[in-house]
Amino acid sequence: MLSLGMITIVVDDYDSAIAHFVGDIGFTLMEDTLLSPEKRWVVVSPGPSGAKILLAKASNDVQAAAIGNSTGGRVGFFLYTTDFHQTHQGLIEKGVEMTESPRHEEFGMVVVFKDKYGNKWDLIEEKR
Repeated sequence: MLSLGMITIVVDDYDSAIAHFVGDIGFTLMEDTLLSPEKRWVVVSPGPSGAKILLAKASNDVQAAAIGNSTGGRVGFFLYTTDFHQTHQGLIEKGVEMTESPRHEEFGMVVVFKDKYGNKWDLIEEKR
């Protein structure tokens, strides 16, 4: 059996990324370990199950150029909630950029938002 344990999002600064993903989006900081003077192992998670996110600071120009565009402008990340309206409102109150109005789809409620780097996310509440 396989499971997806973690994905990487390239960021420009560890502390700023932690402040955004934990403070603005509501993730939990799972780990922040110093590996070298330039590198940390920073893991955040939206909840107790599912994949975690490694926040990796860009270490060269190629990586820096990919910040916010690792999926070529497509929605690349999917955040599920059991209370769409509360989560959506909380993100707005924290200044998270919504790229559209919430909409009903066959699978449930959805809205696209951008993290501070420009990565696009779907916020989804599935139909029960």
